[in-house]
Amino acid sequence: MALARLTTALDDGLLTLPAGRIGVLRPPIGYDLTALDRESIWIEHGFAPTHAFWAASGYDLGPQPETLSAIIVVLPRSKALARSMIARASTMAELVIIDGQRTEGVDSIYKDLRKRCGDMPTVTKAHGRLFWSDSLAGLEEWFASSSTLPDTSFVTQPGVFSENRIDKGSALLRAALPRSLQGRIADLGAGWGYLSAEILASNDAIAHVDLVEAEALALDCARLNVTDPRAAFHWADALTWQPDGQYDAVVMNPPFHTGRKGDPDLGKGFIATTARILGPTGHVWMVANRHLPYEATLSECFARVEEIGGDGSYKLLHAHRRKK
Repeated sequence: MALARLTTALDDGLLTLPAGRIGVLRPPIGYDLTALDRESIWIEHGFAPTHAFWAASGYDLGPQPETLSAIIVVLPRSKALARSMIARASTMAELVIIDGQRTEGVDSIYKDLRKRCGDMPTVTKAHGRLFWSDSLAGLEEWFASSSTLPDTSFVTQPGVFSENRIDKGSALLRAALPRSLQGRIADLGAGWGYLSAEILASNDAIAHVDLVEAEALALDCARLNVTDPRAAFHWADALTWQPDGQYDAVVMNPPFHTGRKGDPDLGKGFIATTARILGPTGHVWMVANRHLPYEATLSECFARVEEIGGDGSYKLLHAHRRKK
């Protein structure tokens, strides 16, 4: 199992953990922690469904402990975020353990750190690498910071969707949305807040917008990008979102990937949530990759479904009058 590199290092006597609390940053669902004492583990994760998984499994996800004897960094896809996590980890505990898949750039990180800090013990297994050091230093420039997208006022940061530009699909959807939006609106998978910021700026009749976003890093940016008092921010999984009332409209650019794997069921789940939270005459506008088969799911939930535009890569879909 790819996630058993830590167990291998401990069982083979290559790595010995000091006594005390062990931190684990951004472990995916199912990450193998069986070699550790559960009571010693503290986990931090900014993705709401994964956070909920570890909390339901009985792990401590509370405030960071005052002292950590070691910290495990599980590399994310974003190289800039991975570097920032490692730099931060080096200030949190003396022993830093880094684990990742080759597809997530672990070998590149390993080579960079060897040049800076010298040789480090390592375990390579199942298309990945685990390595560790108790002397990481001089990583200040690896800390990630937020930045403003060129020619805009929008703030993003490493690790969020479309961190370097306005997503083309979202821009297409924004251009196609009516200027007559009103009432209560939900922005599912709101990201760093582009759609909400734009519709609030151009629709005075909107009473309220709920930005629902699972990634805390993105929601932090959204709070900076959407300053309209009609907006509210929710760190939550859109698939299980439970609002306190029905909506007049939903806008969304649902995610298509779990890690590197495409997963059309994510978008279908967003559609199911939409049908559940919309009022009887509510509308939904969404953008999706053109090859994704969302029309059938929309037709199961809504009386009227139409394609309202797009390009060779994206399609814009509108549906309303949900079926009872």
